[in-house]
Amino acid sequence: MKSALRILLLVVILGIFGWTLWFLYQKDQEPPEIFETTQVEYRDIIKKSVATGSVVPRNEIFIKPQISGIIQSIHVKPGDIIKSGDLIARVKVIPNMVSLNNAENRVNRAKISLENATVDYNRNLALLEKEVISQAEFQPFELSKKQALEELNASEDALAIVRDGVSKKTGNSSNTLIKSTVNGMVLDVPVEEGFNVIEANNFNDGTTIASVADMENLIFQGQVDESEVEKLDIGMTLIMNIGAIEDNEFTAVLEYISPKGIQEEGAIKFEIEAAVKLDTSAFIRAGYSANANVVLDRRDSVLSIDEGLISFEDNDAFVEIETSEQAFEKRKIMMGLSDGIYVEILSGITKEDKIKQPNN
Repeated sequence: MKSALRILLLVVILGIFGWTLWFLYQKDQEPPEIFETTQVEYRDIIKKSVATGSVVPRNEIFIKPQISGIIQSIHVKPGDIIKSGDLIARVKVIPNMVSLNNAENRVNRAKISLENATVDYNRNLALLEKEVISQAEFQPFELSKKQALEELNASEDALAIVRDGVSKKTGNSSNTLIKSTVNGMVLDVPVEEGFNVIEANNFNDGTTIASVADMENLIFQGQVDESEVEKLDIGMTLIMNIGAIEDNEFTAVLEYISPKGIQEEGAIKFEIEAAVKLDTSAFIRAGYSANANVVLDRRDSVLSIDEGLISFEDNDAFVEIETSEQAFEKRKIMMGLSDGIYVEILSGITKEDKIKQPNN
């Protein structure tokens, strides 16, 4: 029994020894790892700050009614180009019953006053013609009739305004006619025929009938991080990319930097505004999302390498330089401006040096 165990143990030991020899042999047969090399190149290094935002009209005007009522007709649609004074919509007035009743009573009282003043006028006119009274004595009756007539006209106009929203005197300048106050393009008409609308007052902004803006005067509104806001100056040029308009770049001039930051997703950001220089070949719609690149610093035609080739030890930067075929040594370098992908090389390597590329 003991002899059998010894033989089994010996077989196992010999098997392990044989497998080890086979593994080492196979490992020696693997080809050595070959590393490719690259060299520094001259390129432009541009450090940018990216501001995300949107393109909006500088001034968007919301047209509101001057009187409450129901939309009777709409005369524009989004996209129409209109001028100041053009008719946008017509409002039908729904009179308040109390105000209507008071206005009708005022008309009735004015009619009674006019009838009474007319009777006095005619009576005293006959006396004047017979030279019973003088012109001075007749004059108060003439004045009273004129005042009563004027009061009747005023009360009838007031009744027409309450009932119809328009008086005889105003004519085409009726409050029921909603007209544009600016030149521009109609961006939105949020109401339809039959909608109830209210005028602006101390307690309500009023119902918006339409929004109008000059689409040739656009601005970029965006936000930049607090770490980069101090690098910005009024008058800087922004390179703007609009997602909906591919392969087109637009320029904008920075004209506003907010003095107060806002917290967004745990970071402090500052709002900026830039005047957009329009390209006649593309129509920019209000509300397009856009990214604006602000050039903070740049180096033109400098030695640079990919940042992925650099390793760091104790705050020092190193690259591996080929000294002979597939033999490398670390060399310390001094870096300059970086754009996040490529970095400027100030010293440590030359254009002739071959730099080791790590294998992925």
